[in-house]
Amino acid sequence: MGGLRSGYVTGVLPGVLWTFVVATTVAVAWSFATGDAYRPSLIWSAAAGAGLGLAGLRWRRGGSRMAIWGAMALVVVAGLVASWSPVAVGDSATATGRVSALIATALGSGIGLWVILRDCTPGALSRHHFEAALIRFLTGFGYIFFTAIVLIPFYVMVMTSLKSQQALLQNPLDFSLDLSRGWDLLRSYRELLTDYNFGRYLWTSFGVSVATVAITLAFSIPGAYAVARLRFRGRALFSRSILLIYMVPMIVLALPIYIGFSMVGLRNSLFGIVLIYPVTTIPVALYMLQGYFRGLPAEVEEAGLMDGLSRLAVIWKITLPLSLPALASVSLYVFMIAWNEFLLAFMLLDDPSKFTLTRGIASLNSSEIPRQHLMAGAVIATVPIMALFLGLERFMTKGLTAGSVKG
Repeated sequence: MGGLRSGYVTGVLPGVLWTFVVATTVAVAWSFATGDAYRPSLIWSAAAGAGLGLAGLRWRRGGSRMAIWGAMALVVVAGLVASWSPVAVGDSATATGRVSALIATALGSGIGLWVILRDCTPGALSRHHFEAALIRFLTGFGYIFFTAIVLIPFYVMVMTSLKSQQALLQNPLDFSLDLSRGWDLLRSYRELLTDYNFGRYLWTSFGVSVATVAITLAFSIPGAYAVARLRFRGRALFSRSILLIYMVPMIVLALPIYIGFSMVGLRNSLFGIVLIYPVTTIPVALYMLQGYFRGLPAEVEEAGLMDGLSRLAVIWKITLPLSLPALASVSLYVFMIAWNEFLLAFMLLDDPSKFTLTRGIASLNSSEIPRQHLMAGAVIATVPIMALFLGLERFMTKGLTAGSVKG
């Protein structure tokens, strides 16, 4: 461990690893954006990373900044003049693409290593400085890795939905965008709304989700309040067993639900969907709300009771206004569950006029329907719930953490 804490070793190893991570990221991003072949070069990215890592050490005050910029310039010059580039490119790549990929790799590597090694010097490092550099490297790697996992599928989905059938057949792996098509880029979305009734699917999913939220809150608010405030036989057992339904996989319950709904005539009806969705959401809503209600000061409610308010009036006029963050987070969470639910909708709905959005997307998975229409449907299903989540994320965060101390 003492050898690893040497400033030289700490500069070279993160430098090599970080530069290879950046080169891989740039190669993937440029390949998706241009449709040309880019790949990281292990040898030259290691060489560039070692040089940038050593330049990133604090040799003297002010001098290390010039060293890191000089090392970045040297990486760019070596890649242009001698083809010692951390990112290898194919013959079809343009000169602009080659230069921009090289500059992006040099900047990303150099600036990243400047941050990672900001407390490191060439000599022996303390354990604190060594661990801080290691944590900064792992944090940066985590940001890049998990961002790529999220963004790459979404990017592929969006770009595929904007392509023509001819372009997909010519090169299915080309995810660049042809802006010369103009408004024809949105052809798949227009055809989904006009020819495949996706407007109806959107409104159906919205109505089902809103109804699920309303029913869930109507049952979970009094139930959670009773568990949090009232004293009755079996309260502790009920509180601990709320989430037991989540221990049973939905695939196990799907067949009995299908048989039962078929026998009573609820299959292939939106009423049956609205009836069964709250069964899966009420337990988690009860669990979230009871923790929040327990965190509210009981003295405020007792003051309301002493002023002559009934228990229901106390809930309506005192408890619910104080619980708006929790109610917002529970509503958003339940809405997302109902909006994205697929298994029950797939099993219970057969009539296209009653399809929810996820069921409608599943109907596009056919060899007779162009692949870009399926991707466009996935974008239509993803963007509204993503916008809703980003807009109300602060409420969801408050509601999820407010009841985490008590209860």
